[in-house]
Amino acid sequence: MTERLSLFDTTLRDGQQTQGVQFSTPEKLKIAAALDGLGLDYIEGGWPGANPTDSAFFETARTERATMTAFGMTKRAGRSAANDDVLAAVLNARTPAVCLVGKSHPYHVEAALGISREENLENIRASIAHCVAEGREALFDAEHFFDGYAADPGYARACLEAALEGGARWAVLCDTNGGTLPVRIGEVVSDLVATGLPGDRLGIHTHNDTEMAVAGSLAAIDAGARQIQGTLNGLGERCGNANLVSLLPTLLLKEPYASRFETGVTREALAGLTRVSRMLDDVLNRVPMKQLPYVGASAFAHKAGLHASAVVKAPDLYEHVPPESVGNARVVPMSNQAGRSNLKRRLAEAGIAVAEDDPALGRILDTVKAREDEGYAYDTAQASFEMLAREELGLVPDFFEVKRYRVSVERRKNKYNKMVSLSEAVVVVKIDGEKKLSVSESMDETGGDRGPVNALAKALAKDLGPYQEMIEDMRLVDFKVRITQGGTEAVTRVIIDSEDGAGRRWSTVGVSANIVDASFSALIDAVNWKLCRDVVDAPSQSAVRA
Repeated sequence: MTERLSLFDTTLRDGQQTQGVQFSTPEKLKIAAALDGLGLDYIEGGWPGANPTDSAFFETARTERATMTAFGMTKRAGRSAANDDVLAAVLNARTPAVCLVGKSHPYHVEAALGISREENLENIRASIAHCVAEGREALFDAEHFFDGYAADPGYARACLEAALEGGARWAVLCDTNGGTLPVRIGEVVSDLVATGLPGDRLGIHTHNDTEMAVAGSLAAIDAGARQIQGTLNGLGERCGNANLVSLLPTLLLKEPYASRFETGVTREALAGLTRVSRMLDDVLNRVPMKQLPYVGASAFAHKAGLHASAVVKAPDLYEHVPPESVGNARVVPMSNQAGRSNLKRRLAEAGIAVAEDDPALGRILDTVKAREDEGYAYDTAQASFEMLAREELGLVPDFFEVKRYRVSVERRKNKYNKMVSLSEAVVVVKIDGEKKLSVSESMDETGGDRGPVNALAKALAKDLGPYQEMIEDMRLVDFKVRITQGGTEAVTRVIIDSEDGAGRRWSTVGVSANIVDASFSALIDAVNWKLCRDVVDAPSQSAVRA
């Protein structure tokens, strides 16, 4: 028989404590809906009364499956639980569940709270009992539990017992400082369960200060705890919390967990995990971490030729789970390690059919390797690789020819009478024998400068004659610069990410000693890739080598 694991998300509370993260109320509602769709058991929405955003969220938040949970702290000394206004604000959120944090380390009780150990135990019991009496499911977060257990195991355990005696459904062991190693977490949980505390009432809340929050959570489960707390993408205080994006597929797809436990997350919901992870990054205006396990863009990328050749024959030779099980996709990037099979697969994915003995294959490989020696990186710029291959195969029409371009930067007063930098670009292209000159500034709606690359992109896309309508929905979404050599021999590599109204996103690369030249090269590749897809490939959805 399988055992039930409870999954508790604290992205909207602990995750919001991440440096640089501040959710608006609409953003919190969007994230909560995604979490509810995954099938999590609890969603901790924040601390009612702590700020207007959290209070507004609880007024409007609704879930279909997850239990909405408000966060607060145990009552303060010198007053009853019924007369503590901070605790009252938490209960006034009217959530079905309440999670209260309290001290479980004797040093914190005496030094931080300035009360006796016995008074702290009574505060825990009375606070939980008050919440239960008000008809709420109660959880107790035992702050600094593992450090407290190391200092005085009897007292740390007494804090858990006080919460359970008060009626807590879950007593959660918090590794607040994030420094407890998984082996120690397993030992402590085993001790607690072996000496009478029920594992199906114990939860685990780890922080990632040693890069072991996920491992620590699994160690607690192995030892008997039955609730896991964590956050999407590992958000959280300092180095973050246990990453639910890693934990969920591990629990559902990996043994011994997959056959031993069940959760509220189904395999069908798990297939949307990559989308949810990237949605959160979009809300935060962050570029998704490519190396993120399971859902990262590189999680199923096979760069080495040997790997790519093998994965075509049997994906499980180099993939520990099917990428589609978490909503991700296999990527076979091009690089100077690429082999012929890798190249053919990548061309096939781009809809380009090439004969087995086509001599162009060897030329493409040679060009890729030579350019990467110059500083190009095609494993992160698949669209530029595709353009390189198309040109070698004769599959790129002469959409336009850039005859010249110029960028200037000056300081002047904007419409608000404020001195700002302003970039201006001039681009001359030749289309069907006709020259077209376009001029564009990089000033935004506030009168600020968006830089020379923005000005160049706007000028290039201003008038491409018969192709103009096809690029109207194209926009730049990310711009990355790296210096590949130092000193006077410095070479600049620029990666540009673009997307269009069809939801396609592609990356292009440019390399030069001049950052503007490198950027413009990547821009031209980006526009040409878009035109190839919409002009060359659109009629048949494929390109064929003549």
